[in-house]
Amino acid sequence: MRRAIVIVGVLVVGAAIGGYVFFNGERKVPVRYRSAVVERGSVVSLVTATGTINPVVSVQVGTQVSGMIKSLHADFNSVVKAGDIVALIDPEPFKARRDQAASNLEMSKANVSRAKTDLAQRKRELDRVKSLVAQQYVSQNDVDVATTNFQSAEAQVNVAGAQVKQAEAALNAAELDLKYTVIRSPVNGIVVARTVEVGQTIAASFATPNLFLIALDLTKMQVDTNVSESDIGGITEGKEATFTVDAYPGHQFSGTIRQVRLAPINVQNVVTYNVVVNVDNQDLRLKPGMTANVSIVVAQRDAVLKVPNAALRFTPPTAERVDRAASGGKPAKAKSAEPQAGANRGAMAIKRTIWKQGPAGEPEPIQVQTGISDGVATEIVSEELSEGTPVIVGIERPKGERGGKDLPPGFGSGGQKGSSRNRGL
Repeated sequence: MRRAIVIVGVLVVGAAIGGYVFFNGERKVPVRYRSAVVERGSVVSLVTATGTINPVVSVQVGTQVSGMIKSLHADFNSVVKAGDIVALIDPEPFKARRDQAASNLEMSKANVSRAKTDLAQRKRELDRVKSLVAQQYVSQNDVDVATTNFQSAEAQVNVAGAQVKQAEAALNAAELDLKYTVIRSPVNGIVVARTVEVGQTIAASFATPNLFLIALDLTKMQVDTNVSESDIGGITEGKEATFTVDAYPGHQFSGTIRQVRLAPINVQNVVTYNVVVNVDNQDLRLKPGMTANVSIVVAQRDAVLKVPNAALRFTPPTAERVDRAASGGKPAKAKSAEPQAGANRGAMAIKRTIWKQGPAGEPEPIQVQTGISDGVATEIVSEELSEGTPVIVGIERPKGERGGKDLPPGFGSGGQKGSSRNRGL
């Protein structure tokens, strides 16, 4: 009887301990993973930049003479043709200079006539002295003096002739300056800007002042944009580009790259290159000076396998603990960063690790080769995955247990920094 009581007591104590451990002990909560399937579709890699809309050809109309603006014959948005008068500078001072140059020319011509008359007289004197020296009525010295006077008269005729040419040149210059007082349009186009008013005095002594800016053809525009050196490698002439402007937020304009200029632009140690995009503007909706948000198609893959970029960022907790232990307790550095949009332009595939759930529910690694990325999804170029295969993109946690690294990109300390490349389509 006593032995039975002891056995029952031991069983009761064991049951109590087991119940305590069962109800109050630590229990391992199974990890639940979020997954996404491998899809087939298009991946478009874009490079974004900001530029300015400008006319393809614009001509600055200036003046070569100084003076006061007497009248204006063109204004903003005026349609002008080549040779049309757009402004007139007061011509009265230039007419006075022209008249003075003309009078100087007449005086020079009169000097030529006088020099020729004196030359004829010296010629007659020389001939007379030569005839008398043979009869010994005059000395040889008289002959030498007459010869010198004749040669001097010849030189004076040449000087007077040169003065005539000089006066003619001065007259031509005065008439040319008078002609320049009438400012004409050099091309057919539209006046975009006017910088002078009637009565304003302009000086052209050191630099040609700009009076008008005339756009040759506003139906053909271009976008001048600067692309950073990290993105310029995939941009070539002939590639397609799209852009939007603030004036038409719901409309997307398209164009093609006409030129990638080789001259680098260095601003605060940031090197960029000017990329010129041609745009058709038949409806004249685009105005010069508008700001354009440009997206340039760097690479495009159609009907390819793609996975969300979250699958490339995911690392199972067990792998994180192994990496942390191997690095001495410090957080291990990521083996490969998330591919950026515009990167990996098809020149070389990169090996990456993607995880999927095995038969027992544990994550299993898969080595794949990735191609281009659009910031949301990445192309898979290897054959380890097939369409419809589920891959792990994260861990499901109860509400209230989300860490900062689980917040959407851009929120909290774990948000990714912005890039010049487009993060999504």
